[in-house]
Amino acid sequence: MTEGRTPGGVQSIERAFEILERMADADGEVTLTELVNLTGLPMPTIHRLMRTLVDRGYVRQEPSRRYALAPRLIRLGDSASRLLGIWVGPHLTNLVDVLGETANMALLDGDQVLYVAQAPSRHSMRTFTEVGRRVLPHCTGVGKALLAQLGPAEAEEIVVRNGMPALTPQTITSPAALQRELALVRTRGYALDNGEQEVGVQCIAVPVPDAPALTAISISGPEARLTPPVIERAVPHLQEVARRLSGELSYGDATA
Repeated sequence: MTEGRTPGGVQSIERAFEILERMADADGEVTLTELVNLTGLPMPTIHRLMRTLVDRGYVRQEPSRRYALAPRLIRLGDSASRLLGIWVGPHLTNLVDVLGETANMALLDGDQVLYVAQAPSRHSMRTFTEVGRRVLPHCTGVGKALLAQLGPAEAEEIVVRNGMPALTPQTITSPAALQRELALVRTRGYALDNGEQEVGVQCIAVPVPDAPALTAISISGPEARLTPPVIERAVPHLQEVARRLSGELSYGDATA
């Protein structure tokens, strides 16, 4: 294994989870030889663990002899996503209490942004994004905060695969312009959506560092309310909540 064994852990379980994580990092499909190179485990061990994962329905063998993550994992992911939304709720509610606008949490799932939790604003005029909705990253605050956590080349690959359609006159549609925007996000620590996904709606987003998956949180609302002074006041609150979430989501906290 590439990492030290967790004290008190069960070696075979640790190895099985490392295999699944390495497969996910490799876009869900690998050969046994690739797994040997990725994990450092001997081929007989890889073969034995993969046979067990296939028998349990978490991995399947393709006709090409490559191994792919199997649909049974979806049930685990769906349950985890629902629980994550419940658990994160108080943090997002805190943002609503302090800042007054709708608060969101999103992950980078493949090449798209997936909203996993939300606490709605109490204003009669408010923004609303359905939990489970997927959007493109180039035109949203959370999307930019997610892409900014990647290297420039990887971020560009994602937006090129997706395309960069103009959803409003303000949408960034040039990879070069987006790279400049992402550099600014990395420097100042937050991202803005200035009516780029929906006219009249603004969003402020920050990354959640060191989370197991690329994660961002945001507040969004009418641009008439999210003025520059409000943005200046909101960013530190968002970053403080992101730091708390980072500590609670990190692997180190989970294994403490």
